[in-house]
Amino acid sequence: MPLPLSPPKSLTILEKLSQDKLAVLFRETRSPLVEGRYMHWDELRHREPPSELSVELWWLTLKLARQSLYRQLPLLRDKTGQPFVFGMPEPVLVDLHHIDRDAAGEISSAADVTTPEHRDRYLRHSLIEEAITSSQLEGASTTRQAAKSMLRENREPRDRSEQMIFNNYRAMEMIRDIGTGPLTPARIIELHRFLTEDTLDDPADAGRLRESDDVRVEDHRDGTIIHQPPRAAELPERLERLCQFANGDEKGEPFVHPVMRAILIHFMIGYDHPFVDGNGRTARALFYWTMARQGYWLMEFLSISHILRKAPAQYVRAYLHTETDDNDTTYFIIHQLEAIRKSISTLHEYLDRTVKEQRATARLFASSRKLRDKLNHRQIALLTHALKHPGERYRVEGHQRSHVVVYETARSDLLGLAKLGLLVKSQSGRAFVFTAPNNLRERIDKLA
Repeated sequence: MPLPLSPPKSLTILEKLSQDKLAVLFRETRSPLVEGRYMHWDELRHREPPSELSVELWWLTLKLARQSLYRQLPLLRDKTGQPFVFGMPEPVLVDLHHIDRDAAGEISSAADVTTPEHRDRYLRHSLIEEAITSSQLEGASTTRQAAKSMLRENREPRDRSEQMIFNNYRAMEMIRDIGTGPLTPARIIELHRFLTEDTLDDPADAGRLRESDDVRVEDHRDGTIIHQPPRAAELPERLERLCQFANGDEKGEPFVHPVMRAILIHFMIGYDHPFVDGNGRTARALFYWTMARQGYWLMEFLSISHILRKAPAQYVRAYLHTETDDNDTTYFIIHQLEAIRKSISTLHEYLDRTVKEQRATARLFASSRKLRDKLNHRQIALLTHALKHPGERYRVEGHQRSHVVVYETARSDLLGLAKLGLLVKSQSGRAFVFTAPNNLRERIDKLA
């Protein structure tokens, strides 16, 4: 991937300016944005500047406007010891407002995830989605169908890719159980061990800070080195400072919005790269932990990685723009805020679609009292899925985990559907397997 060019230094531009150009500079209205966007030099340099301005002078007006917004983060430093900074331009304020309203308040949707019979199923869907896509971002290559079956049936992973997904799912469940306790280096290391167990070339690297400086971040497509992390000897201290920041222990520091704090923790794990492998998964898992700890309950139902995986180059570029432009984390913050808002929209679309599908399925049974009285909401949910996936195979364990019910309840649900002829029962070893017939809709119509 082509690396972004570092912007020209403001002082260098100023030294070259004539008195006339200085006068133009001070007359120019200063804004940190270009067409509403927080644009990096690498893109700006290809654009036509406003009249009377060269592209370098245009960049200088942007930098002066941004520097007036910068707030330092003394606990979060680059490899040379310089603090990272952040700004609060209008796009950040708008996104934070919407996330505060949508992720920490009440969800307004045709489906309410707080309804007891729906909550666990939606949560399970989101955990599976995040486990799969977060692992795929780091190279897991199994099919989504195989991964979902493994998690729903609690099957043992068959290869490294499935192990990555299984570990990620288990770690996300662990994060839910941690609660509101403080973040510590030991907790981060334990989380990494959960995420990488049986997936690394050297098993001893799971749950261990890297011990050498030969770890580099490369573009897997062409081998371009895109980041050289800090020295291994600095990692214990850097991790300690990150935990102080995560716990809000800094004194006399600028206020950092809770959502931005979670994003910056994500950023620093990626920047420090404290482990040989699995840093991205660890960073995203810590983001979820921080958001949940600060009351953003809806994050349990979102998959950020699902959004990031659609444009992985933009994810990497957000890091590079920060590193090449005076440690300005605003680039990364804006990228992640947009990802959060998109994931919230995706959840709403999923909830609305699921409710419409279930209502449509329920209407199929409305004219038959026999069916209406015999089917519960779990069976209707399964049939809704089966109508879209002819030939899908269901097992008792998978149905049990999807709806968080005891084994006998799940078994009774599936046997009941088989007795009605809506699933085809067979046997695989000692376990029953229930298959969605290709003519399921006709069978429902016939019964109704």
